[in-house]
Formats: sequence, structure tokens, C-alpha cells
Amino acid sequence: MPDTRPASDDESRPGLDEAGTSFDYLLGGAIRILQPRDGYRVSMDTVMLAATVPAKPGERVIEGGVGTGGASLCLARRVPGVMVEGVELQDEMLAFASRNIELNGLSAQVRVRKGCITDLAGPEGTYDHAMVNPPYLAAGTALRSPGVNKGLANMELTGSLKDWIRFCLHQVKPKGTISIVYRADRMDEVIAHLHRQAGDVTIFPMWPKVGIPAKRVIIQARKGTRGVAHLLPGMVMHGADGLNTPEAESILRQMQPLDLKAFAKGRQSG
Repeated sequence: MPDTRPASDDESRPGLDEAGTSFDYLLGGAIRILQPRDGYRVSMDTVMLAATVPAKPGERVIEGGVGTGGASLCLARRVPGVMVEGVELQDEMLAFASRNIELNGLSAQVRVRKGCITDLAGPEGTYDHAMVNPPYLAAGTALRSPGVNKGLANMELTGSLKDWIRFCLHQVKPKGTISIVYRADRMDEVIAHLHRQAGDVTIFPMWPKVGIPAKRVIIQARKGTRGVAHLLPGMVMHGADGLNTPEAESILRQMQPLDLKAFAKGRQSG
């Protein structure tokens, strides 16, 4: 989980109401972000998702639903020279993301713009990779959070899961990768929407502790390919003591990539 430290008075920004916010530190302090104390907040899922994107310097990545910018910033810090563009519907989240890009000195690599993932009016196939952390709850299946930004982040109110995957497929080039972090009990829906449109599907479970069913999975696929699917061993995130396992710690705090190809071969690269 992110480290939380109090914001200092000299780090405020005119035009952005920072009351009720905190500065949180990711990747062992390599990234710091301003975000609401209540409402949408960066989670472990965010950092893990960014770590799976196999981007190289000079390549272009798009993130749908950028939020406060956590995933895009983590990816840009880990891969110098990669170009990341974030799309976000909510003005408040765009303000946070823009502030965080400046705060981390990554304006040359990361930019954000207002937009909805259902708007596919732009050119197709312009990015090398796409990553998304879609809302986990289908509309009408649970009580919506009273907070606007948290409600949109948690429930499919402006687009269905199919819309989020369609967004990724539209944005990436042929053979480009699509990386999605999602609920384990809905992974069949993700795979169904990718069927015949993307292959080489890799499923990576994140086990909370040994013997506890996975709540989250990362699913990665390549647009337009027909490779077979791989169900990987995944990673245990916490030990019996509740602390991060060394494997999780290397990604969450030490900025190591999560190389899914390496896992498919039975090893994790450093």
C-alpha cells in the first residue's frame, strides 16, 4: 500500500482545493501523489498494473481512467523515455493528475486529457500498449458510493466492462499489449470480450495470502494475435504477518517490473 505522509504548506497549488487530501508515496518514495483522503485513492492494484506493461523507451502507452495519475507515473518512472497519455472524464481527477505530473517532474513523459473511454472518434491503433483499471462493480449490482469520484471509479456508470476493453482494442496497434487489473470473479467476462480480438492471453492471480482465494487478477493480451492462453502461478502478496512478501516488495517499493513472460517460463526477471 502507499506510504502516507502529511502535505507541507509550501506544496499547495492555487486553483486546486487541497483540503482533505494527503501526499502518498509509491515505489519506495520514487513517486509521490496528492490525492483525496476520502474517495478514489491509489491502491496496490495500481502499482502492480503499471509494473506489468512491457513498455520500452520511446514507446507510447495510453491509460483509460487515469484518476490521480498513479499508474501512469509509476510506469514513466520505471521506464525512462516511455511516453504515457492518460484519459480521464472527471475534472477533479484531471486536476489531481496534472498536479502530480508536475510534482514528480514527469511532464516530458506523461500528459493527461479529458475524455471518456466510450469516445472512439480518434484514429485507431496509435499506441504500443494500453492499461486500464476498470470499475469493479457492474451497474445496479451494489449500492453506489455517495462520493462522485469514488462512485465512478468503483461502479460501471459511464461505460461497461465491454466498453473499457473496446477502448483498449481501439487504441493499440496490431500485436500491441492490453493490460487489465480486475476482479478475479469477473475474469471470465474480460476473456469473453477479448475473444477473437486479442490472443496470447496471460492471467496472473494476486493471492492476498497463502491459501486465500485471489480477489484480483491481471490479464494481459496482444491485439490481433492467436496465441494460446496461460494461467500463471501468480504472486502471494502478504505473508502470515501481514507484511508484503519479498516478491511483492520488489515490485511495490523497489521498482522492479512484473515480467509476465518470465513468469510464463517459470521465473521472474529482476
